[in-house]
Amino acid sequence: MRQRLPDAGTPWTDLATRMKDMASGDVDWRHGRAAVYVFDPGPDVLAVQREAYTMFMAENGLGPRAFPSLAAMERAVVDFGLGLLNAPDDADGTMTSGGSESILLAVKTARDYAAAHGMDVTRGEIVAPFSAHPAFDKAAHLMGLKLVRVPLGADLLPDLAAMNAAIGPRTFMMVGSAPCFPYGLIEPIAALGRIAQTHGLWLHVDSCVGGYFAPFAAMNGEDVPPFDFRVAGVMSMSADLHKFGYAAKGASTVLYRSKELKDFQVFRNSNWPNGMMETPTLAGTRPGGAIASAFAVMNYLGVSGYREKAAQVVATRKLMEAGVRDLGFEVRGAPALMIFTFGSDEVDTLTVGEGLFARGWFSGRTQTPRGIHMMLSPGHRLVVDEWLLALKDARDEARPGEKFQGAVRYS
Repeated sequence: MRQRLPDAGTPWTDLATRMKDMASGDVDWRHGRAAVYVFDPGPDVLAVQREAYTMFMAENGLGPRAFPSLAAMERAVVDFGLGLLNAPDDADGTMTSGGSESILLAVKTARDYAAAHGMDVTRGEIVAPFSAHPAFDKAAHLMGLKLVRVPLGADLLPDLAAMNAAIGPRTFMMVGSAPCFPYGLIEPIAALGRIAQTHGLWLHVDSCVGGYFAPFAAMNGEDVPPFDFRVAGVMSMSADLHKFGYAAKGASTVLYRSKELKDFQVFRNSNWPNGMMETPTLAGTRPGGAIASAFAVMNYLGVSGYREKAAQVVATRKLMEAGVRDLGFEVRGAPALMIFTFGSDEVDTLTVGEGLFARGWFSGRTQTPRGIHMMLSPGHRLVVDEWLLALKDARDEARPGEKFQGAVRYS
């Protein structure tokens, strides 16, 4: 039955109690029980995130003349990202509401750039590995494009020969991820860049997960191959601030090799009563709180703070990987950062995942191959032993030959 707006207002104290009750069934991410959706950097960073957001929650990034503070903060955040990802001096970018918007904008920009340079992009094609995020499918659907998904190799990395063979006369864009979301693997961006340059294509690197993590892991001595603007063929990148930038949602960045490229992203229209309307992103109104939160957290943590968080997460991943192997599971591929996926041929991993969920642990799943997907943040270092005990119990509870029959869903 449809709910009706109450005739009279409700006191906030009553509403607060009611809303807390509504949240009683939510996953307990504050105690490390969520391995997706929430990125827990610790109470001090959460406080900075929250206070900066509320300080500017009424301001609107749509109006840089009205709110030059937000324009200055966004400029700083974008500059921080460009510097971390080794962009050339002429590079530029914008903040967005999240990874999907960053990816949609990169596709739109690449399409318009190709059209401006004489290509017929009607039913234009994007070549991407099977591991690419569904936001590329969404972008293709919205823009009347075709996404060509290419199978992975046995190592769960893009099959480079197959990627090259998939390029056709309508291809204007290629995609690689650093890391890919399903398996946490850094894909061979340098090799993809060479293919893109050979064919004169736009290469986008989806680093929504790793853009604000991989640079600090590399500083800590982790083996992180070149994946950013150091690779000559990379024209654009997406990197989420509300993941491992630890900013409040929703905040991401889309970055371009040059200001000239970024200009193809901007929407401009003066054919209406109020004169020129210009928006750099898909959104009109842009929450000032998200911009302020990103600015505050990045300045609060600095390089040293981000390096410390990255070290905690990588150490936690290595401990969990060792633990799942001891329990007879196989880690998929060779993860290097904060995501790992594991499974088993002896017991149905999706059934084990349901057992973990029944014990209060929320994680992602993969259907190809069947597995449990873990995206770790600093808070998980406190619950490694507890999680491994729960995993053992869930494994022991799963009956041989039993297979989970439900749909595998991320959302």
